[in-house]
Amino acid sequence: MSWAWEYAFGAEEAARTAPPVFLTAVERKAAELVRAAEAQYLHGRAYGGDDPKGGDIAVPGGMFTYQIIVRHERVYVVQITYLGF
Repeated sequence: MSWAWEYAFGAEEAARTAPPVFLTAVERKAAELVRAAEAQYLHGRAYGGDDPKGGDIAVPGGMFTYQIIVRHERVYVVQITYLGF
């Protein structure tokens, strides 16, 4: 398995109605998070510590909330909020 990101919970449903420009910004930032997590946790599946605290990231048009699960080698986008700015 290699590092990747994916929508989780209701974020996938919300992504179906969000504008493509906003989703592109979310996907770019999520890909950056994947690269950073992959560099920091080289042996993700063998990791024995606690998962890092997730957070919120602002992107043009809104924001999203993410969580990193090291042993799954995943960055989950758990909520997206389109504000239209």
